[in-house]
Amino acid sequence: MSQQDYKEDRRVVVDTRPIPLVILAKSYRFIIFLVAAVLFVVIIALPTPAGLGVAGQRALAAFVVCLILWVTRVIPLAVTSLLAIVLIPLLGILDSSEAFSLFGNQAVFFILGAFILAAALMKSGLSSRMALLFLRRFGSTPRSLLIGAMLVPALLSFLMPEHAVAAMMFPIILEVVHSLKLKPLKDNYGQALFLSMAWGAAIGGVATFLGGARNALAVGILKQSTGQFIGFFEWTIAVLPLVIVMLVIAHLIIGRFFPSQITDVKDAVVALENKNKKLGKMSLEERLIGLVMILTILAWVFLGGRYELATIAILAVVALFALQLVEWKDLEEYVNWGIILMYGGAITLGFALEKSGAASWLAKVTITSWAKSPFLVVALLALVSLLFTEGMSNAAVVAMLLPVGLGIGKQYGIDLRIMVFAIAVPAGLGFGLPMGNPPNAIAYSSGYINPRKMLTIGLILDLVAWSVFLIMIKIYWPLINIKF
Repeated sequence: MSQQDYKEDRRVVVDTRPIPLVILAKSYRFIIFLVAAVLFVVIIALPTPAGLGVAGQRALAAFVVCLILWVTRVIPLAVTSLLAIVLIPLLGILDSSEAFSLFGNQAVFFILGAFILAAALMKSGLSSRMALLFLRRFGSTPRSLLIGAMLVPALLSFLMPEHAVAAMMFPIILEVVHSLKLKPLKDNYGQALFLSMAWGAAIGGVATFLGGARNALAVGILKQSTGQFIGFFEWTIAVLPLVIVMLVIAHLIIGRFFPSQITDVKDAVVALENKNKKLGKMSLEERLIGLVMILTILAWVFLGGRYELATIAILAVVALFALQLVEWKDLEEYVNWGIILMYGGAITLGFALEKSGAASWLAKVTITSWAKSPFLVVALLALVSLLFTEGMSNAAVVAMLLPVGLGIGKQYGIDLRIMVFAIAVPAGLGFGLPMGNPPNAIAYSSGYINPRKMLTIGLILDLVAWSVFLIMIKIYWPLINIKF
C-alpha cells in the first residue's frame, strides 16, 4: 500500500465514526432556527395577499416563527412567548405600550393566583391528606382501588393543576404498587393503576379553570380578542357531563385491556393507612388553607360575574400571606413561573392575530374554504386540537389554534364560546403518548407502563373522547343555551 493509499484509507475510517449526539443536537437546533428565519423573511417579503393587510402579514410571520419554536421546543416555551411579545411591537403590528400591557391580562394573574393556591395545598400537605383520605375509602377490593386511583386525581384536578395532582399522587400509587409486589411491565394491575392516575387527572383537568391553565388561557384570549367571557361556573356546567362519561369509559377500557390476577389488596390498604398515620392530625395551617380555598371557589362561582376571577384569586393569595400560611420561598419551589410567561406571550400573540385581521384571513383560506357546515367546522377543529396535543404542549395548541378558531367562528356565525370549548377541552385529552399531557409523562416515568399498549389504548380513548365531545355539543349544550 502506498503512502497516499494509506492516507485515503485512514481518512475513510475517520469519516465513518458515529457523530456525537451533542453535534447532532446542535445541528438540529441550527436547522430549526434557519427554517424559522427563512420562513419569516419569505412571508414578510411576499406580496401582501388579497384580504390581508401589511400588519396581518407581519403578524402571520411572527405566528409562524413562534409556532415552529413551540412545536420543536428548541428553546423553552416561555422564551418563545417572550419573543412574541418583542416581535409584535418591533414589526409595528401593535405599539409597544399595548403589546406589553397585554401581558397583564387578567387570565395571567388568575393563573398566577391558581398556581399559588395549589402551592399552598401541596406545601401544607393538605392535598396529600385529601388524596389518602379518599383513596383509603376505595381500598376494599382490587376493582374499587382501581376506581379510586382514577377518581381521586380527577376530583383533585378540579382544584389543582393536573400536573401537580399527578406529581402528588405518583408516590402514593408507587407505594401501593410496591406493597402489592407488582413487577414493572409484567403485572397488568400496576399498569392499570398508573394509567388510571394519569388519565383521571387529565380528564378531571378539563372540568374547571384550575385543572389546566390552558382553560384560563383560552378564556383570556377570548375576552382580550372579542370582549366575551366564560365564567367559572359556566365552564364547569358545560364540561362536567363529558368528564363524568369519560371517567366511566376510561375505567372500563383500562379494565378491559389490563385484566388483573390480583384478588387481595390488603397490603395496599395497610400501606395507605401507614402513610396516613405519618401525616398525624390535621394542623391549624391545613384547616385555614382549606377554608381559604373553599371561600375562593365559592367566590369564583357566585361572584365571578361581578368581579374578575383574577381579582378574587389575588385576594386569596394576599389572605394566605396575611395569615402567614405561605412564604415566598415556598412559591419558588412549587410555582412554574415559565408557564406564566408562556401564557402571557400566547395571549399577546392571539390578540395581535385577531386585531390585525390575520386570524380571519387564515380562517378563510383554511377550513372555511371547504367546510360545509358549522358542526363540521367544530368537529374538525376539535379533532385537530386533540391530535396536535399528542405531540406538543396543550397550551401551545390553544395558542396556535384559538385565534384561527375565533376567526372561523365569526365567518360562520358560530357562538365563539363553542370555538373556545372545541379547542381548549380536546387539548387536555391526549391519552396516547407521554407528551400528550403532563400526567402521562409522570405515569410513564414509573417504568411500569408498556409504551405500545399505552399508545394503542390511548388512541382508542382519544377517538372516544372526540366522539363523546361531539355528542355533548349536539345534545347537551342546547339545553344550557350554548347553540350554533
